[in-house]
Amino acid sequence: MNFADPTRSARTPFRLEREQRISRPLEEVFAFFAEPQNLEVITPPWMKFHLAKCSTETIGEGTVLEYALRVRGLPMRWVSLIREWDPPHQFVDEQLHGPYRRWLHRHTFRQEGSETVIGDEVDYAVPGGALIERLLVRGELERIFGYRQTSLQQAMDAQA
Repeated sequence: MNFADPTRSARTPFRLEREQRISRPLEEVFAFFAEPQNLEVITPPWMKFHLAKCSTETIGEGTVLEYALRVRGLPMRWVSLIREWDPPHQFVDEQLHGPYRRWLHRHTFRQEGSETVIGDEVDYAVPGGALIERLLVRGELERIFGYRQTSLQQAMDAQA
């Protein structure tokens, strides 16, 4: 999808896409993501990210998650809704409250041979628009998702 795509809302003008291959079975990789505490494992330590509340015992469509974190050193609360839940193929989380004007994150999983391919598609909007996105947000998201890929590989290797 690109910016000219009519299905993209003007409210979510930016997109971040990532793909990662993990040499583990699809069900095992999805199960890792189905545990909300594991998001703490793959989030950079400088964000001081912590799961504060989960509205359900197990994750599923309609689950609301509340996190405490720091953005540029400032304490913040992030509340997400699991909008879609289709194990072991995908799920979508949407920010209900947090630092972005809009945040919609689609996580996809597919088996290719002995590897699981993990896809991330994040559509987002920021206060201040394109200038703030380019100067402050995009680079930080690149660092966060880079850290996430490295730490996810390490976590999955440790489970092997």
